[in-house]
Amino acid sequence: MNKDAKVYIAGHRGMVGSAILRKLQKEGFHNFALRTSSELDLRNQKAVADFFEEEKPDYVILAAAKVGGINANNIYRGEFLYDNLMIQNNVIHQSYLNKVKKLLFLGSSCIYPKFAEQPLKEGYLLTGTLEPTNEPYAIAKIAGIKMCEAYRSQYGCNYISAMPTNLYGPNDNYDLQNSHVLPALLRKFHEAKLEGKPHVEVWGSGKPKREFLHVDDLADACYHLLLHYNESELVNVGTGEDVSIGELAEIIKKITRYEGQIKYDASKPDGTPRKLMDVSKLESFGWKYSISLEEGIDSVYNSLDWSKITERTLQ
Repeated sequence: MNKDAKVYIAGHRGMVGSAILRKLQKEGFHNFALRTSSELDLRNQKAVADFFEEEKPDYVILAAAKVGGINANNIYRGEFLYDNLMIQNNVIHQSYLNKVKKLLFLGSSCIYPKFAEQPLKEGYLLTGTLEPTNEPYAIAKIAGIKMCEAYRSQYGCNYISAMPTNLYGPNDNYDLQNSHVLPALLRKFHEAKLEGKPHVEVWGSGKPKREFLHVDDLADACYHLLLHYNESELVNVGTGEDVSIGELAEIIKKITRYEGQIKYDASKPDGTPRKLMDVSKLESFGWKYSISLEEGIDSVYNSLDWSKITERTLQ
């Protein structure tokens, strides 16, 4: 990749897109085509076509998506399916029409069957039933993977797909109604400490196991893939290590210095029993994560301006 090449990062203000932007800037890239969601509605076919015709990016990183945790995925099922399909269809197709040199599509570990063998290998895609609570989002992401494969097959496009595990880091979403488990727990424990609450409620049994990757590690992996990976098959991005939700809660309790109890609400859904990525393929291409879970959470927690987060989610 030439450092003068024009790069379009769809979703550059989100957690993933902003991390990739920081990484590319650190590596010396400076020619970016960037639009906020208010400036460019990626669901609008004509608007996306006009943007690509005007900017003619050399590289495209598709990190824009409608995302959320179990609750949001389950409630806004139509929006999650429609919005994500429209976003990726428009960006991928316009990348082809405007001769983009390489496109990186970012999916999610939820594309894998609910009861797939662990760890999750890339070849397990479409071998079983999806987790019902996030099925619309997963179906949209699977369609994106297959669209990249199809455009590679039919048109010779160099489009690659990466499937990150659960992410956390700067610019995460801390709204308790639609955030993922790690930021939601960080906020719950922080507020419980400030308010002197005797216990923190954690959804589910605490038994499901999850893998977590700091978004700066993901950005580093994405850059590595842009430089070195040119195959049609999707590639997992993660740590290859997981913890139970209960263990995660204990880590966050320690980092936030909360002294109360943890209570589990078994009436709330657990989701998939376990999601651990097989990252041997990515490691074979020379990349491995560097930020440990406790180190990463501690860094995130101590860098947050909680007054702004509370103010933002109350609006």
